[in-house]
Amino acid sequence: MAEASNGNESRKVLKVGIIGLGEVAQVSHILVLNNLSSYYRITYICDVSQQALEHCSKKVVGGTPKTTSSPEELIASPDTDVVVICNVNAFHPSQAILALQHNKYVLVEKPLALNYRDLDAIIAAEQTSEARVFVGYQRRYAEAFLDALEEVGSMDKIEYIRVRDIIGQNSSFVDQSGTFPKKYTDFSKEAAADMHSTEEEMVKAALIDEFGVEATDESMTLYRLFTGLGVHDFSALREMVGMPSRVIGASLGLPIWNVLFQYKGFPVMYESGIIDVPRFDCHIEIYSREKIVRVEYDTPYVKGLPVTMTIREKLDSAKGDGYQERTVRKTYEDPFTLEFLEFYHCATKKKCPKTSAVDAREDLDFIKMIMQASYS
Repeated sequence: MAEASNGNESRKVLKVGIIGLGEVAQVSHILVLNNLSSYYRITYICDVSQQALEHCSKKVVGGTPKTTSSPEELIASPDTDVVVICNVNAFHPSQAILALQHNKYVLVEKPLALNYRDLDAIIAAEQTSEARVFVGYQRRYAEAFLDALEEVGSMDKIEYIRVRDIIGQNSSFVDQSGTFPKKYTDFSKEAAADMHSTEEEMVKAALIDEFGVEATDESMTLYRLFTGLGVHDFSALREMVGMPSRVIGASLGLPIWNVLFQYKGFPVMYESGIIDVPRFDCHIEIYSREKIVRVEYDTPYVKGLPVTMTIREKLDSAKGDGYQERTVRKTYEDPFTLEFLEFYHCATKKKCPKTSAVDAREDLDFIKMIMQASYS
C-alpha cells in the first residue's frame, strides 16, 4: 500500500486490480477510483480483450497499470491489495473465491452468484479467509436511502410499500454519460461459448435443482432479470423491512412484470420492467397513516443525478388540515462513490460489509419465492 496525505494525517492508498473492463468498469468504476486517488490507485487491469486493456489503460490516472488476461495473475500479484470484479456473471463465484483464498477483500458487482451452490461456496471460502466479499449494491449506500431507513423506523405502523423500477434501455443513459465506452470482440468464439454455457448451467442449477422450476426460455429470461435489475430492489427492500412471508400473486410478463408480497401487517407491490422510453422511474415509497417516505433514484450511469428522499406528512392539527412536503438531497456524492468509500473502510478495518455474501443469499430466497409461486 502507498500512502496519501489527508490534511495532517496519512492514509493508506489501496492498490486495486480490476477484472472485467466492460460497461460498468468504463462508465463508472475506473472514473470513480481515479477520483478517489487519496484512497485507491488502479495498479492492475484484466480482460480477455487486448483492445479493452489498451483502451482502459489510458483511462487510468496515477500511472499506467499492469495488464493481463489472467484473473489468477492479477489476484495473486503483490501489486494488488484489493480486487474489483465486474466481469460477466459466469465468473463471479470462481474469481471471488480466488480473491478470498489470497486474503484480499473483493468488491463483486451484482449478482454475486446465480445459485445457492455457488453462493454457499463463496460463504464457505470466507470462513478460512482473512478477507470478505463486498457486493455491489450501491443503492443501499445512498445517503437518501440511509436517511429513509431512520424515517421508516420512526413510523408507528407501515400500511403499504410500493417498489417501482421501470427504466429505459441502459444504452440510452450510457450514450449520454460522457464516458464514451467501447465494446470489443477481439476474443475467441470458444471463450464466448464457454462463458455462455457456464452461465446457462448456473441458471438451470438454480431453477431446476434448487427451485424445482422448469427452465423454459421465459423462466430463464425472468430469472436473469431478477438477478440483474431485480436484486437492487430486493436488497434495498430487505434492509428496510426484512423478508416477506409469501407471494400473494405475480404477473411475470415482458417488458413489465409485477409481484405482490405479503408482509406481517402490510403488502408490498413490486413493479419493474425495461422499456424504450429513456426514463429512469425508480423509487421505494413507504406509507403509514400519517407519513409517506419516498426514496427516488436516477440512473447511476450519469454522474451527479440526484438520489432524493421526499417526506409527506399530515400537518399538526394546530397548523391546518393539509399536509407538508419536503425533499432532501443530503449530498451530491453519487452512490458508486459512497459505495467505494465504504469498501475502503471495510478493507482497511477488516470489517464485514452490510452487503455481504450472507446478505446476498437472501436475494435468492426472494427470487425463489417469486419463481415457485409463478411457475410451480
